[in-house]
Amino acid sequence: MTRMVMEQTTFYGLPLLTAPGRVMSPRPASEQLVAASLELIGERPARVVDVGTGSGALAIAIASAAPRALLWATDTSADAVAVAQANVRSHGLEHRITVAHGDLLEPVPGAVDLIVANLPYLPVAEAARFPDLAVEPTDAVFADGDGLEPYRRLFGVCPARLSLGGAVVIQLHRHALSAKCEELPMLRAELDAVQRAAARLSVPRPLAAAA
Repeated sequence: MTRMVMEQTTFYGLPLLTAPGRVMSPRPASEQLVAASLELIGERPARVVDVGTGSGALAIAIASAAPRALLWATDTSADAVAVAQANVRSHGLEHRITVAHGDLLEPVPGAVDLIVANLPYLPVAEAARFPDLAVEPTDAVFADGDGLEPYRRLFGVCPARLSLGGAVVIQLHRHALSAKCEELPMLRAELDAVQRAAARLSVPRPLAAAA
């Protein structure tokens, strides 16, 4: 395995290491997820999971602003886990953020109060439409079919893992969407509607017939 080349960026005002081409770099649009998460948990103690953590940006930003929260940061990418662990150490948050290699919530014990996720949602068949994402790991940005399967899988496990009053915050097309456990069917319907609308906008219009 080739050695990862690290660079530094800033997310939510915090310095973070990134590994371009190996781990998804955090983007300003994702800062909305931090704000939405902090609004939901307030100042109370909370168990939070950052699913698909990448560089660990969301978990670190939430932990830095919510000192009573305990967090888990999971990812299926070994490179992402390594970068997230390095960032957690650099911010001295090892006692409050556990970084784990695994799928969705599998590495996380017990019930959780908040699940925050920025998972792949763009159809892999449309990757050519997003040249600005060509430098990112494909499986961190794109998914098969209509692109929503990672979120559908997440929603499938949420009801069994969320505490009473627990919530989910996700990112879709640069917007943060949230729902309580009982609202997940409505959130799923909203995702489908937004994705269909995005797909319609991406279809090239036919050229007008010559006169």
